[in-house]
Amino acid sequence: MVPKMAKAKNLQRLAKILVYILERRPDEFGLVPDKDGYVKIKELIKALNEEKGWKYVRRFHINEILYSIPNPPFEILDNRMRAKQREHLPRPDAAAQMPKLLFTCIRRKAYPFATQKGIFPSGYQQVVLSDHRDLAERMGKRSDAQPVILTVHVQHSIEQGVLFQQVGELLFLAPFIPPGCFSGPPLPKEKPRASKPQEPSEATVPQLKGSFPIHPDKVATPNGTVAKSLKKQQGWKGKKERRKKHKRKRERPPWRK
Repeated sequence: MVPKMAKAKNLQRLAKILVYILERRPDEFGLVPDKDGYVKIKELIKALNEEKGWKYVRRFHINEILYSIPNPPFEILDNRMRAKQREHLPRPDAAAQMPKLLFTCIRRKAYPFATQKGIFPSGYQQVVLSDHRDLAERMGKRSDAQPVILTVHVQHSIEQGVLFQQVGELLFLAPFIPPGCFSGPPLPKEKPRASKPQEPSEATVPQLKGSFPIHPDKVATPNGTVAKSLKKQQGWKGKKERRKKHKRKRERPPWRK
């Protein structure tokens, strides 16, 4: 059992790092708050679990802070969370000086589509990029264990009409990255579909010398003739033909002749 003093200290430490993320540097952890300053709790916990010493954090730890600390510095709405003091929270703004290259990640399944149609937002309202490759990879692994890292050529994208915004020091936003403005690894080769083996037909069945095909509808009789099948003898439903009975004429008695 964890002593109460140690547990209280852990909650205070957790509260401090949450305040740091939500009030000042969400970009350092690969998070982008919405226009109201909210961050998805699920994404926040994933970002915390990537830090050394915070892999144990779950949702109930955050709830404990709300219940145990008087006047907690953040608030929760549904599955989102934000800091109460947001004066230092970075907002999206036009970048003063853009880097030559930016990095972003997409899921492996979406890569063939992206090469033809471009990069679309996923999880956020805009495409999230970073000039640090390791941070982009870290963000991509939250949705795919082996994401595809793409290198975005900034100048070419701007010439195609892409408007970039910067959020904090490490993250950038774009509504869309058109095809041809980024590069990535070669597409994986599609595996050929295994075709089902066809069953051999009667014509293709090899016959041994001296053998002959057996037809169940034809049976040989002792005198060498071929008899009809039983089904044909009895008809489709096995009904026997009805024979007409001939009525005998009744003779008139002799006294009436």
